[in-house]
Amino acid sequence: MQSTSPEKATFEPPPTTLLSPEGRQHKKIKMSTQSDSAISTTGHSYPQIFQSDLEIPAFYMSYRWWEDEATTVFWAFEIQEISRVIQFGLFRNENLPRTSLRSRNADTIDTFLAALSEPHEHQLLANLSHMQRVEEILRRSSILPFRRIPWSWLPPQSSPALDPQAIATAIEAESHFHFRQIAFEEIVRAALGYDAVSVEWFLQQHTALYIILSDHLNAYPEDIPLYTEVEKHLRSRSPFAHRALVQCLRAVRPAARCDLPQSNTAGFEFIAGPIQALFKEQPGRLGVMLKMLSVLAIRFRRQYIHAPAMDWQTPFDTSMPFMEDCLTSSSETSLARNLSTQDEQRFAEMTRRNFVAGDAIVGELVAHWHALSTSVWECCAALPDMIPDLQACAQSLFTARNYHSLTAITSGLHTYTISTMRAGNTDASQGNTTTPKALIPQEIAFLMNPAQNYAAYRQHYQKFPGIPFLIPHIRDRKQNGDSVLQPVFQYLQSIQ
Repeated sequence: MQSTSPEKATFEPPPTTLLSPEGRQHKKIKMSTQSDSAISTTGHSYPQIFQSDLEIPAFYMSYRWWEDEATTVFWAFEIQEISRVIQFGLFRNENLPRTSLRSRNADTIDTFLAALSEPHEHQLLANLSHMQRVEEILRRSSILPFRRIPWSWLPPQSSPALDPQAIATAIEAESHFHFRQIAFEEIVRAALGYDAVSVEWFLQQHTALYIILSDHLNAYPEDIPLYTEVEKHLRSRSPFAHRALVQCLRAVRPAARCDLPQSNTAGFEFIAGPIQALFKEQPGRLGVMLKMLSVLAIRFRRQYIHAPAMDWQTPFDTSMPFMEDCLTSSSETSLARNLSTQDEQRFAEMTRRNFVAGDAIVGELVAHWHALSTSVWECCAALPDMIPDLQACAQSLFTARNYHSLTAITSGLHTYTISTMRAGNTDASQGNTTTPKALIPQEIAFLMNPAQNYAAYRQHYQKFPGIPFLIPHIRDRKQNGDSVLQPVFQYLQSIQ
């Protein structure tokens, strides 16, 4: 239930009208500078210290190619691509999805809706009118409507015993909480210059923090030294919370202006900048771009939403070498061949001495394995229709004896099955055990049984050596000496 407290009424922007079919609320924003924008509350005026045009890096492209391609997509027959266009909303005409879908014939809309629904829903959906089916497609393709949650951290009661680091940690947690409310799709829209109400609300709540702190320090000036220490602890944390506190301290202590740092970097640079670069590097490929963004949305949630601590400085990693390999390969066999060629080059650099020492080369190979496994999981979670291709690729890698990429892909597929298990995946005859859905053939799956340091894989490798899955070999050597690695060393010598 939303609060109706005076604080919320003070900091909430004027109501907006629900215009778009995606369930977003858009508002037109008059861009302004900090010098000519202010908030008035209870008779007092405060500077509007955050504006989206100052917190999002400048982005200009003479031809916004994705908008033209989005219009074309709505007249095609790829419902998953249409759904992704609706999801990200990369177009100016907010009614484009609705008007385009309404003009399609009934059979096409039926086919689209069936592809976006479960079999048990089909009978109920068949009773909907044409217009209702269009609205259902829009609803199922949209991000969830944004809920305005007001800033809730308040300064603790003034006391000499207050800990500045604890206060900084609490402010950081509140700022991270509000960042978690922003959908990745909205950040993409904001990065490209579209209205994004959740981004605007996030900035508005940090202006609320500024006002809350200003009122507190004007009422309790004895706390100014305390919050001067809090500012130091916030320097490596939320740039938005830090800026709010710095602006507040400058206002209540004008003489101390030169002692307070102020960053001129746009607050959303760390995530908007890499997204903007992605659009500049991928011209004229909306279908590919939307697939990449869908995968990045999974990475965004893992890195920022589910993370216990927020990294506000490191640029968001938009590199997806495995995804690019998948998109550029002509077939599953071609993908497996490309992966094997790359792996042979990586392992050609490793010698017996590297392996025994466990040096940087070995560390990089193990890190690559983990990164590939995570990339496969991201692709499965974002684009489940890729799974059959990945299964076929795994089969080709097994035949080629490339156990490095094979086990990484198998691990990623297995992680996906675990994360998508539904209630009821139990076998009462086995004592209510849970059995994840198998996505790979048993002759491959047995290699990933971790029992006794992947004993099944190591036994198989003795007979059929190839590009090794390093993790069990490293442990095996530590436990049983160099002799157990003779098949690995022989293979490495053959590719050097």
